[in-house]
Amino acid sequence: MALSNSEEQLMQILWKQERAFMKDLIEAYPEPKPATTTVATLLKRMQDKNFVDYKQIGRSREYFPLVKKKDYFSKHVNGLIKNFFNNSPSQFASFFTEETNLSKKELEALKTLIDSEIKKK
Repeated sequence: MALSNSEEQLMQILWKQERAFMKDLIEAYPEPKPATTTVATLLKRMQDKNFVDYKQIGRSREYFPLVKKKDYFSKHVNGLIKNFFNNSPSQFASFFTEETNLSKKELEALKTLIDSEIKKK
C-alpha cells in the first residue's frame, strides 16, 4: 500500500524521530501546524495500512514506524522503474544521469558506486 502525500510527510517526521508522542510530531511540522485531530486521523490511517503502531504509556501514545525508510523508498524506485522506464534500470539510469544536471564530481562518485557493486557480483 502507498501513503498519501500528507501521510508521507508525517512518516518522514516519524522516521526522523524514530519514536514520538503526538505533541512531538505536531511540533516537528512547519508552520502552519496541522490540528491534532488531523494528525490523529493520519496516524490512524497509517496504522490501518501497517506503516505505524504505538505503545500506550499512561494516557499517551508513543508512535513508531513499522516500515523502514529505505524499504519504502526502494519499493517506490522499483515501481518507478517498472511503470515509467519499461522495467529497465538502464533506461532509468540514463534518464537520471542526463536529466538531473549532475556535476562531473557527482557522476564520478556514481561511477565509483557502480564499479563497487560490479565487484561484489
